[in-house]
Amino acid sequence: MILGHIGARKGSKGVPGKNFRMLHGKPLIDWSLDQLLANPNVDAVVVSTDDEEIYAHAIAKGALKIGLRPAHLATDTAGKWGVWQHALEASEALIGPVDAFLDLDCTSPLRLPQDIDEALRLYKIEHPDMVMSCCEARKNPYFNLVEPDATGALHVSKPLPGGVVARQQAPVVYEHAASTYVVDPAYLKRSKGLWEGRVIPYLMPPERCVDIDTPFDFRLVEFLMQEAQRA
Repeated sequence: MILGHIGARKGSKGVPGKNFRMLHGKPLIDWSLDQLLANPNVDAVVVSTDDEEIYAHAIAKGALKIGLRPAHLATDTAGKWGVWQHALEASEALIGPVDAFLDLDCTSPLRLPQDIDEALRLYKIEHPDMVMSCCEARKNPYFNLVEPDATGALHVSKPLPGGVVARQQAPVVYEHAASTYVVDPAYLKRSKGLWEGRVIPYLMPPERCVDIDTPFDFRLVEFLMQEAQRA
């Protein structure tokens, strides 16, 4: 049993109402929700939200009826992990035990259906605690990420003996791309956060890992969708 999940909080300081805002012809949430509903590997879908309009919309499309998320999980400081735990518990009360918890981030609408399939395949083959979408980092803390010391002077964030004079010499670093996750339900239930177990990367190209957090991000994603349509 694979449970597909989307978290869609009502509030957003960066882009007010972004999760239900129209993007290239449909609400932002539907770019992820439609992928879950169309995927033959996904047995049930749940949307965790504190927004009555989003909740009604999701139920009408076929999501599980778990009710609105608790108030303590609806603040802008509430972490993803607690939201996942609540959604899993509420869903299993309706459909029984789940074998994999598949989360799609509502604000990353550029993933392709095959990204979901590949993340699930990696989870099935490797048996990790979690598969996390990543992309190659645009900047590297061993080479061109810097931070100030107490005097304000800049230093490489993670210096190595002898220094790194070319990006190719630096250790590989990935960005945690908030897009696609596959989590072992047992791990989700027993752990307090993402990093307590064996977390492995599912690598995606950076152009599919744009996360909408600002009005500029929203315009950028809309532009990329328009360009893809014209291609």
